Amino acid sequence: MKQYLTFFLLLLTLPTLAQTSALRGRVLDQKGQPVPFANVGLPALQQGAAADENGRFTVADLPAGPQQVQVSAVGYTTANQTVTLPLAQPLTVRLQSTESTLGEVVVTGVSRSTEIRRSPVPIAALTGREIRLNANGNAIDAAARGVPGLAAVTTGPNISKPFIRGLGYNRVLTMFNGLRQEGQQWGDEHGIEVDGYGLDRVEVVKGPSSLLYGSDAVAGVVNLLPALPTGPNGELHGEALAEYQSVNGLVGNSLAFNYQKNGFQTSLRGSHRLARDYRNAVDGLVYNTGFRELNLTGMVGVRKEWGR
Repeated sequence: MKQYLTFFLLLLTLPTLAQTSALRGRVLDQKGQPVPFANVGLPALQQGAAADENGRFTVADLPAGPQQVQVSAVGYTTANQTVTLPLAQPLTVRLQSTESTLGEVVVTGVSRSTEIRRSPVPIAALTGREIRLNANGNAIDAAARGVPGLAAVTTGPNISKPFIRGLGYNRVLTMFNGLRQEGQQWGDEHGIEVDGYGLDRVEVVKGPSSLLYGSDAVAGVVNLLPALPTGPNGELHGEALAEYQSVNGLVGNSLAFNYQKNGFQTSLRGSHRLARDYRNAVDGLVYNTGFRELNLTGMVGVRKEWGR
């Protein structure tokens, strides 16, 4: 009697066991290469699994019948496919690669980049071309002409200090390629010690930035970024600039060379500016307004992808 009862219970459980199955397969790209760690899901059942480093996946305990399978991965278009479970052989899903378009990104001198649209503080940027188009005596004057909310207090044609919303000196942090330039904060006769011809970008963070830059960035930050070597590998590139201003007879010249190959980068720039005392209709010759500026800068570095 017990044998018949056991056989009867086994017959009752067979249909239940036959109703579940497993979905196995592999995720490949259009070239037949595996797509590691792709997401495989069945939205109707709210079940899924992640593929391994070889693109293989297994989703267990699925009911028999037609099911909608959704496969997605970063950098690929999401694929949807209808299958009928159980399958006679493993499922193969091919994903098509896609290109992602990113928004505008401002590369700052801190440990992360800042996206302008999502930044909690207002950020303004001025390119090197815009700096050179603005007739100016120094880099701060050029930035003040092109960035709203930034002003400059000058004590001569070549000495200017940044002011943001009425605050300046040690309330505005000035950096060159992420390094603090603190020599100009304390004295009226100390200007920004940066070659304006070698700037590639000026970034201005307006508003309190003490958490990111320190306690002296109460009003904001002016970050001056130098030009880095560009162009094809193994080719020496050069740049020659000349400037003349008729007000004070300013004559400026700058010559630069840069070279890069296999991640190795080096650049050298020499600049010279000479201006005489200018005249006005009331005072005539204004003494101690002339200046001479000489700059020599160089850079050697290695730029590669580390940790891969």
